Amino acid sequence: MANSYGPSIGLESAKQAAAAAQAEARRNGWTMVVAVVDISGELVYFEKSDDAQNGSVKVAVAKARSAALFKRPTKAFQDALAAGGDGLRILSLEGAVPVEGGMPLVVNDRIVGAIGVSGGTSQEDGVCAKAGVGALPATE
Repeated sequence: MANSYGPSIGLESAKQAAAAAQAEARRNGWTMVVAVVDISGELVYFEKSDDAQNGSVKVAVAKARSAALFKRPTKAFQDALAAGGDGLRILSLEGAVPVEGGMPLVVNDRIVGAIGVSGGTSQEDGVCAKAGVGALPATE
């Protein structure tokens, strides 16, 4: 069972998660776009690296929104789609982004929002999103 929703992420925590994702990107020489949304999928914080591709702006927000609204990493949709068969149902879910890089942000075992990262390969986006998730304390 997925985590329940908690209170929405605040600005300072959103900045903290985005900073960690961007730091991971810089360590690897990647230019990324990072979006952090609240539990309703509404934008709380956004950051775009210099020279990040413009197309990643909407993708990062969509990944974050998908992770928040469906309470799961977008990689779960990517994997289901890649498996074919029943996984193709993912294509009919409005707002489900089947590309790695979106992850719920969890504090006190409750989803407080989500982070979406775009700009590199799906795997690179996922690495940066995971760094953002890891920047928040498990409990407050």
